[in-house]
Amino acid sequence: MRKTTLLLPVLVIAVITALSSVFIVDEREKALVLQFGRVVSVKEDPGLAFKIPLIQEVVRYDDRILSRDIDPLEITPSDDRRLVVDAFARYRIVDVNRFRQAVGVGGIATAENRLDSILRAQTREILGSVSSNDILSSDRAALMLRIRNGAIADARALGIAIIDVRLKRTDLPSENLDATFERMRAERVREATDERARGNEAAQRIRAQADRTVVELVSEAQREAEIIRGESDAERNAIFAQAYGADPEFFEFYRSLNAYSNSLKAGNSTMVLSPDNEFFNYLKSSSGKPLAEQ
Repeated sequence: MRKTTLLLPVLVIAVITALSSVFIVDEREKALVLQFGRVVSVKEDPGLAFKIPLIQEVVRYDDRILSRDIDPLEITPSDDRRLVVDAFARYRIVDVNRFRQAVGVGGIATAENRLDSILRAQTREILGSVSSNDILSSDRAALMLRIRNGAIADARALGIAIIDVRLKRTDLPSENLDATFERMRAERVREATDERARGNEAAQRIRAQADRTVVELVSEAQREAEIIRGESDAERNAIFAQAYGADPEFFEFYRSLNAYSNSLKAGNSTMVLSPDNEFFNYLKSSSGKPLAEQ
C-alpha cells in the first residue's frame, strides 16, 4: 500500500512530463523550439515533434499567405498633383528562424509594422517618379510590380517573401476635390461653348450657301422662263405673220372678232364711238349702215 502511494505521484509526473514533451505541428504553421530564448530547432513538416519539458518552449508562426492593408498614403507624383493611395500586400513567412531573429518576441505585429514602413517607402519612391496620369492609367499594373520588386530585398531580411502588392484606390485629397471638380466643370463648359460656337458658325455657313443656291436657282429659272417666253412669243408672232401673209383679209376679220369679244362683254360693256369708226367695219351691212339700224 505504501509503495502504491509513492508510485502514483511518480506515474502522474511521468505522464505529465511525457505529454509536455510532445507537440503537434499543424500543416498551416511552422514551429520554432526555443531553449532559454535561443532557437534550437525548426519544425516545418506537419506531425508530431518533441521538446524537452520545462526547458524548451514552442513558438508557432502562420505558414499561410497573409494579407496586410497599408494605411492610406499621400504621395506627390512628378507633376505635383497630390494623390491619396490605398494599397495592400500579400506575404508569407518563408524563414521562421530569420523572422524570429528580426522581430524577436514582437511576432507578426512587429513584422507587419516594419513591412508597412518598407512598402510605404517603396510606394513613395516609385509613384513619386511618374506622373499622376501614369498612376491612373492601365500602366499602374507595371507600377505595382515595381513596388513589389523593390520591397522584396528589404522584406527578405525579415524572413518574409512579398507575393503581391496591389493599389486598391487612388483618390485626390479631400481638400483638393472641390477645386478639381470646379476646374473640370469649367473645362467642360469651355469645351461646350467652343462646340456651340463651331456649330453656329457651320450653321451660318450652311444657311448662307443654301440662300445663295436658292437665289441662283430662282435666277436661272427666271432666265430660262424669259427665254422660253420670248421664244414662244416669237413663234406665235411668226405664226400670226404667216397667217396674215396667206389671207390678209381673213386675218383682219379674225382680229376684229377677237376685239369685239374682248370689248363687248354682255351686260357691262358701254362704248361711245363715232358710227363711221373703223372699229365697226365688220358690224356694218353691205349698204354701209350698221346692222343695228337695219
